[in-house]
Amino acid sequence: MVVQSGKHPAVFLDRDGVLTVPIFSDGRSFAPRCIEDFEFYDDAPESVQALKDAGFRVVVVTNQPDVGSGLVDIAVVEKMHQILMDKLCVDKIMVCYETREQATHRRKPAPGMLLEAALELDLDLSSSFLVGDRAGDIEAASRANVTSVFIDRGYNEERPTQQAVIVSSMESATSWILES
Repeated sequence: MVVQSGKHPAVFLDRDGVLTVPIFSDGRSFAPRCIEDFEFYDDAPESVQALKDAGFRVVVVTNQPDVGSGLVDIAVVEKMHQILMDKLCVDKIMVCYETREQATHRRKPAPGMLLEAALELDLDLSSSFLVGDRAGDIEAASRANVTSVFIDRGYNEERPTQQAVIVSSMESATSWILES
């Protein structure tokens, strides 16, 4: 991996479906709406630590449109993110509360959150990775010149086509990134 001088490689991680277990309904996944439903996949803590140990900055990039639509209070999501920071020790959480109808440059599939994090943390996007479980994650990575890893959770929705690799878990994604 060639890193631009003075810049850091990163791994961008989607939240729900990558680090945390989503709520499933009719083959679709949804973000948990209460703290009691907020739980991590078993492989998340070790995977994040392995990435950090390898020298990556780890940044969560997550759309949380239930806040924008009024279905979840922002304080609940902020509490979830505090739990995530405490348990996984990520470097930064970038969150977009906009719905599809409210979307700006920050909401995935737009690359805004990745670009903002790159500026804030001095990241080299061309030597970075994104791990996501939806087509919008993979498109955001492509638009930011970031290599993407798709975790296929078997959702009943559009599958992406621009990813570098398809895996079945965060552990597999981490192994592939570390071998790259």
